[in-house]
Amino acid sequence: MGSQKKNIPFNGTPEQEKQLRAVIAELKDEKGSLMPILQKAQDIYGYLPYEVQKIISDVMNVPIEKIYGIVTFYAQFSLYPKGKYKISVCLGTACYVKGSGDIYDKLIEKLGIQGGECTPDGKFSLEACRCVGACGLAPVMTINDDVYGKMTVDKIDEILAKYE
Repeated sequence: MGSQKKNIPFNGTPEQEKQLRAVIAELKDEKGSLMPILQKAQDIYGYLPYEVQKIISDVMNVPIEKIYGIVTFYAQFSLYPKGKYKISVCLGTACYVKGSGDIYDKLIEKLGIQGGECTPDGKFSLEACRCVGACGLAPVMTINDDVYGKMTVDKIDEILAKYE
């Protein structure tokens, strides 16, 4: 039950759909065009929800299962919207041994979302990442381009308050 993703209503605009259909029309006859189309679709919408995958499936005449398989296989694609503030906690070895797992768990509890999800207000999304190359600052958390090193569970409230 805990791992069920929250159902976020799709709110794509007619303008976005028009852009998507133009991209598909432009690229669909090229060999190997599915990946570039998915990448451009994600640029347009910010993520690739079922509704967007369905449009691509219908227009390209590619089974939705194939598209879903690609979207879930490659880390560059997301099925869920990203928040205004993207929180990423490094779970690489150096950070993990210094407690980043506890920080990640506390954020899940505090934000009420699982990794890969976005808060219902669209403000925060949470993900775990592998080494960010700042091992001397372990454990490390980033929010967009801001890096927080030597993190502790106690600092979470104070840091999140800056983004409220």
